[in-house]
Amino acid sequence: MNLFPFEDKACRSLAETHGTPLFAYHGPTAAAQFQRLRAVLPKRARLAYAVKANPHPELLKRFAALGASFDCASVGELRAVAELHLPAGRTFFAGPGKRREELELALSLGVRVQAEGWEDLARLDELATTEHAVNLRVHPATGAEEGNRIIGGVGPSAFGIDEEQLPGVLERADALRHIRIRGLHVFAASNQRDGTALLRTHRMVLELGQRLVRDHGLRLEQIDLGGGLGVAYAPDQTELDVDALGRGLSEMLEEHAWFDGELILEPGRFLAAPCGIYLARVVRIKESRGTRFAILEGGINHLLRPLLTGEPFPVRAIDRSGAAVPTTLAGPLCTSLDRLGEVELPHDLAPGDLLAFGRVGAYGFSEGMTHFLSHPVPPQIWVA
Repeated sequence: MNLFPFEDKACRSLAETHGTPLFAYHGPTAAAQFQRLRAVLPKRARLAYAVKANPHPELLKRFAALGASFDCASVGELRAVAELHLPAGRTFFAGPGKRREELELALSLGVRVQAEGWEDLARLDELATTEHAVNLRVHPATGAEEGNRIIGGVGPSAFGIDEEQLPGVLERADALRHIRIRGLHVFAASNQRDGTALLRTHRMVLELGQRLVRDHGLRLEQIDLGGGLGVAYAPDQTELDVDALGRGLSEMLEEHAWFDGELILEPGRFLAAPCGIYLARVVRIKESRGTRFAILEGGINHLLRPLLTGEPFPVRAIDRSGAAVPTTLAGPLCTSLDRLGEVELPHDLAPGDLLAFGRVGAYGFSEGMTHFLSHPVPPQIWVA
């Protein structure tokens, strides 16, 4: 398993050329990841890259050239994707709090809206002058295995319409003038590396769609299965078996012959994470009451995920090969929350040494608190 897209020599060159800290992205790695997933999926499955994972313009261009659609969750993301000048139908707009002006922009761009509730439907109907198809996001009552605060599990959620509230919403939607519900959207997983668990969730979504068609006469052109395709952040973690996932989805479509439309998948992390690296130098080495700290140039202002999940990014010391010892990574911020995890690093690590963090192509720069404490914003380097 290769957790780093750049070898030591390339890391040294990037650091010397551009300074540190910095983010760098390897275009061929991103392309290979997209092509690998696309090759195993059913033809009726569309890949809509989740822009929130990493909206770097060159990454968007690379995925667009490979045929990707795009899942946007903000006006900024919609505008970034609009710069690609894609044909209609390749952009989706999700999010639990869409304002009127955002929906107006989505309509003007020909974007497929993932309606989160009655408010989205009513506002769209008021704004539209011609007929528009939308997808309805549903928060399932059962079957979603992820009790994850990131996506809400099956408890109370700010996302979508609770499944038990669907009959009333669908009845009201029949009276809309211009908006037609033609798709189902369910996002019920986050960083799931167990393909069997993902397929169970996907099966639940198809069964929900079948009930909507049978009980409410809904016409479904699309079923959006959401994202959740995970990646490993450590050598001892198992990578997602995408071949098995592709076979499972193909078998599922055969079983659900009632659905002849298009499946949508919204991978972000899976497509972008492997292509990115973060480089930062050690500023201090400190021993404090039995704990060894390496204090770095950057912290949670650049890499927030370790604070949110408790899981560090993979890290290696460039040009150091001493015996590894437990090391707590701390950043330069004036808060005790500024920790990047407890890892194993060479005992001879010293100030000035260069560290490389892997798998930061997703939820690295885009998730960091780059303006916190007004430290300089690190450059993002695209390597084609």
